Amino acid sequence: MSKETGRNMTSGNIFQHMILFSLPLFFGNIFQQMYSTVDTAIVGRVMGSEQLAAVGATGSLSFFILGFVFGLTSGYGVLVSQAYGAGNSQKVKKVIGNAFVLSLFLVFVLTAVALSLVRPVLTVMQTPDSVFRDSVTYISIILGGMCCTMLYNVISSLLRAIGDSRTALYFLIVSSFLNIALDVLMMVGFRWGVAGAALATILSQAVSGILCVFYARTKYALFRISKEDMKLDWGIIRQLLKLGVPMAFQSSITAVGMLIMQTSINKLGAVYVASFTVANKVEALVSMLAFSLGPTVATFVGQNFGAQNHDRMFAGVRTVVALAIGYALISAAISLAGGEWILSLFMSKEEENVAAVLQGGMTYLKVFAASLIPYNLLFVFRSALHGMGKSIYTLVGGIMECVMRILVSSTLPPVLGFLGCCLAGPAAWVGAAVPLILAYFYEKKKILKSGTVS
Repeated sequence: MSKETGRNMTSGNIFQHMILFSLPLFFGNIFQQMYSTVDTAIVGRVMGSEQLAAVGATGSLSFFILGFVFGLTSGYGVLVSQAYGAGNSQKVKKVIGNAFVLSLFLVFVLTAVALSLVRPVLTVMQTPDSVFRDSVTYISIILGGMCCTMLYNVISSLLRAIGDSRTALYFLIVSSFLNIALDVLMMVGFRWGVAGAALATILSQAVSGILCVFYARTKYALFRISKEDMKLDWGIIRQLLKLGVPMAFQSSITAVGMLIMQTSINKLGAVYVASFTVANKVEALVSMLAFSLGPTVATFVGQNFGAQNHDRMFAGVRTVVALAIGYALISAAISLAGGEWILSLFMSKEEENVAAVLQGGMTYLKVFAASLIPYNLLFVFRSALHGMGKSIYTLVGGIMECVMRILVSSTLPPVLGFLGCCLAGPAAWVGAAVPLILAYFYEKKKILKSGTVS
């Protein structure tokens, strides 16, 4: 296939493909993280720990709902990568057209359901009264703009599926700087508080999504879909749902465990909610290398699965496993050596509770650093199975992750306090990684034995 149609990963140097594909994802993840990180930093430094806690108290609810969207759109990419690897351009265009139609329908349904859940869920989570109102305001705006989030994630997932991990990065950089400008304007200039932070995020995501659509249509013939391509093909719709729904539910089931954990943290008070909030921002920043591995291995496996290049597919997974372990060591070093300094960026030195918030944040980061290898391997093997079309395993892994997180966050905090909450994540990652690794080698054994996937 020509350069205009994307990056074909079914031939050439495996390591080179992995690096060239994952680096734009890495930088893209950093800039995407800037949306919420800048919001958090400005809220914490300008408005204080109460408003910081208000934003942080919505994190697990946001992940519960938006995680469903992210999982669903990643399923679209698998079907496109398999068709692309098989050299079936007509099917690629048909899948893209049907994916857009399906997304248009789902985003309206999901938005309506999500907005109806905000107050009941935050109440059940025992969100502190002092931050409840601001939490409702922030998350309602974020979820109300879900169409912007889905637009960017659909187009970026489809672009990655044809081997282009750069286009989404370019426009994400533009929208990230736009987000910073809007943060300053709306929170510092207009004094709109957490509502301004949410509006800045949604408007920036809208810009990145719209720009990606226009650029993709201009650069790639595969994205110049016609009305015929958008005509519903129920066979393709079923395939999209078969691949996307398990990933969507996996994300949401994982988020259920996070909701329970957030509830345990909420009971400890606003200081620990703020500690968890800022520590999560550091966690997300130092995890960018790991985040880039998931789409990389899913695209590589998907394309080579479609082309029936099984030996190459497994060699690619081995390469990414080595990268994942190396990335884990780098991330752990950053968390331990620079964690306290990064945490301090989110807090004003004059804030009354700054010392307590920083102490709690470092407790979380030390536990996180010690568990980074299973955390990174979870991304690799979940995405490898997803690329083979075995999304049901990711759902099983999500259930295990949820069960372990609920078990630990329900039993250890009464004994260990905030440390007990911090241990819930590592327990969940190990609980999910083990069955996914076993499932991968089970599927690998079947392929090596028969030469095909059942």
